[in-house]
Amino acid sequence: MNRFKSLACCAIAAVAALGMQAQATTVKVGQSTAPWLGFMNVSNLPAPDGDGAYQFGSGWAVPDLPVSFDDANSKLTFFPNSINDPNEYWYQCTGSGSAPNCGSPGALGNKIMEANMYIEETDVLNGQTVTFEYNILANTFTSAHTAIAFIRDFAPDYSSSNDVYSAPLTPGASSISLATDAAAGRHVQYGFQVKGVNVWITDIAPFGNLMVGTVPEPASLSLVGMCGLAFVGMRRRNRKLV
Repeated sequence: MNRFKSLACCAIAAVAALGMQAQATTVKVGQSTAPWLGFMNVSNLPAPDGDGAYQFGSGWAVPDLPVSFDDANSKLTFFPNSINDPNEYWYQCTGSGSAPNCGSPGALGNKIMEANMYIEETDVLNGQTVTFEYNILANTFTSAHTAIAFIRDFAPDYSSSNDVYSAPLTPGASSISLATDAAAGRHVQYGFQVKGVNVWITDIAPFGNLMVGTVPEPASLSLVGMCGLAFVGMRRRNRKLV
């Protein structure tokens, strides 16, 4: 009898948790196993070094943003972007003659890189108040780079979006919230953006970085999982009794 009571209580708790998610959902910063995506927007340097014109945007692998996960210590680190291409498109050339020095230690970046790392849910968070909670462990970026958190609610064809952005990130726990559109096919993204000039790979240390705490799966999913294990365990015991 106690087994049935425990299972019933577990099921009620799981349904209640999922019911609450139907109205409001809290999301957190997952570890490296979470379905993270990357997207990079590239622009020219602003005047007087450039015209600030937008160049292109495309999906990038998360490590190329670049981001480094440390799951054992529950943190991830964002660095200034560095392009492994010594072309003057990416780096300002120094010197003169037939072989100017474009890519090497000390080379100045020639583009503004907007690196976005996020998780995207389609037809999952529609019509909910989504709260993105995060814990900033450290932010040592210089004025050459800014780091923010965001939630973006895109139309099915990505032609428009409702967005909320945090202020520049400072150490400590914080959150942002967005009431998403209930229409079908909406894409809701939440994550982080680092924007600034690209830096030659051996020169990134003086520009600083951003460290963010990571957490395991949400408690509600764990609860559902435990209920499932309890149900399977009871079925196995019942089979032994037959």
